[in-house]
Amino acid sequence: MGTDPDRHPDPGEARRGGEGDGGVGGPGQAGGRTRLDFGRSARKAFRALVGLDAAAREGLDPALVELIQIRASRLNGCAYCLHMHTGDARRAGESEERLHMVAVWREARHFFTEREQAALALTDAVTLVADDGVPDDVYAAAAARFDESELAQVLALICTINTWNRVALTTAKIAGTDERR
Repeated sequence: MGTDPDRHPDPGEARRGGEGDGGVGGPGQAGGRTRLDFGRSARKAFRALVGLDAAAREGLDPALVELIQIRASRLNGCAYCLHMHTGDARRAGESEERLHMVAVWREARHFFTEREQAALALTDAVTLVADDGVPDDVYAAAAARFDESELAQVLALICTINTWNRVALTTAKIAGTDERR
């Protein structure tokens, strides 16, 4: 498989080995329940992650925040977070059209601003960092569209959603069961 995540219909699924193989996060994981209540079992770590998440969002456009979180969650194959953040984006007024295009943003650039495209490219590179690192051109494009403080916030947000994705996948969080409410 190539390193362009938009060329595969579901890069997260490909990394886990396909449907029906008992992969992490699949239907029926842990008998239909979460394996571990991370927030209760690791309270200090959970609170620290919540704090990092809040700090990372600070000052960023809420629409951009959701686009980043949706993209990373899709790349990681995290249905729990993908469901949560697409719902958040809809409630914030994001169009269905743009939500559908996040998965193929490189082929649908006209749906996204240059800042959003730069953030999505950086999200791809950081999320898939083991594949090719973060290419200089991707970083330079983001640095050209965000000031240093904003760029640091975007990077913190990308790191945070990747951590949330890994927690949700490892603990077998079930899509549609948003526990924030």
